[in-house]
Amino acid sequence: MKHTRLLLISIATFALSGPAQDASVATIELKPDAKNPLGYDKTELSVTAGQKVKLTLNNTGSIAPQPHNFLLLKPGKLDTVGALANAMLADPQGMAKSYIPEAAKPDIIVSTKLVMPNQSETIEFTAPAEAGDYPYMCTFPGHWILMRGVMHVTK
Repeated sequence: MKHTRLLLISIATFALSGPAQDASVATIELKPDAKNPLGYDKTELSVTAGQKVKLTLNNTGSIAPQPHNFLLLKPGKLDTVGALANAMLADPQGMAKSYIPEAAKPDIIVSTKLVMPNQSETIEFTAPAEAGDYPYMCTFPGHWILMRGVMHVTK
């Protein structure tokens, strides 16, 4: 009887704990800020160097629905990539290219495509191996001025 009770307690504890989460994966949801829809709801993210990252760009809850994307850049490249993105406004294929400038590709670590209102996209990547502050932004023309942040990568 005592063993049966211990077995039932063990089964109940396991069932209540649900599926195991992989603590080595940083799970991040990013969306437009409720008060400022041309900004992300998080402007600072923290991960460990080399950590697996699962990032979801969820384009919902915005006051003025707009397409958005997410680009993680090499340190010091925010202004350069932002200027290139703004210049894409004159490119008739800009939307089809998700407003990701070809000339900026060497400075981009990872990106999503443009995510339309009320849609989302999840990307999985490995955080940079080198500690530092990595800027991220939306490159829809004009958005990068406000819609940006920093991913702090620590050892």
